[in-house]
Amino acid sequence: MKLAFTAKGTTWDSNMDARFGRTEFLLIYDDISKELSSFDNRESANNAHGAGPKTAQYLFELKADALITGNGPGGNAAAVMEKTGIKIHIGAGAMTVKEAYDAFQKGELKKV
Repeated sequence: MKLAFTAKGTTWDSNMDARFGRTEFLLIYDDISKELSSFDNRESANNAHGAGPKTAQYLFELKADALITGNGPGGNAAAVMEKTGIKIHIGAGAMTVKEAYDAFQKGELKKV
């Protein structure tokens, strides 16, 4: 399974980014290979409209199975993610990426 995190940095110790569409980075953790990779999403901050659906498209291209974030995506992005089968888990905005992963493993995040 590939888990995607909205983050303000590129490591396990990075703070989560509560935003989805304009998150600074998307971290992808492959729980089979145990690899953590990052995607720089800072360019999305310059988009006046459509940042959420564009970020959702990136998640699809990165083959993410689930998103772990703070507040969750807006309606248009959530619709894209629903169509692509990416599960959404919210409530991790005030955590580090590692803490969010642990909360996900324990079932402590809300599934949308």
